[in-house]
Amino acid sequence: MSKLDTVATVEGPWLSTTIRIAYGHVDQMGHVYYGNYLLFFEMARNEYMRQLGYTYKAFEKDGIFVPVSEAYVRYKGRIFYDDELEISARMDVVGKTRLRFVYEIRRVREDIILTEGKTIHALVDADIKPLIVPGELIELLTK
Repeated sequence: MSKLDTVATVEGPWLSTTIRIAYGHVDQMGHVYYGNYLLFFEMARNEYMRQLGYTYKAFEKDGIFVPVSEAYVRYKGRIFYDDELEISARMDVVGKTRLRFVYEIRRVREDIILTEGKTIHALVDADIKPLIVPGELIELLTK
């Protein structure tokens, strides 16, 4: 994972969402297909931003796009069809032009972390030119 030029370290709370694993999310061995974990991270990230009051729609309305530039997943346990999961997310670092989110996945009502991960997101304009993270966003995230 690349080094971010840290502008702020965010120590905010973990915000969570829950999902139930659909049959279409599992592979022939009966557990969640490895590629679906990034989708689960995205779902948690969207809810995280929504709970903070700043959605991807708001980013785009302001001319900011937030593509993933790096992703890391560590698989620590198996997840199966019909499991109910709690997916937690938080932003932990704000760089000059990037954001880093961290994630944890557990079964609902269990303390064991089954999956953890990180994603780094660039902030760019419609022409894919880097943008500086807006001060208002830093303020919102570091409250």
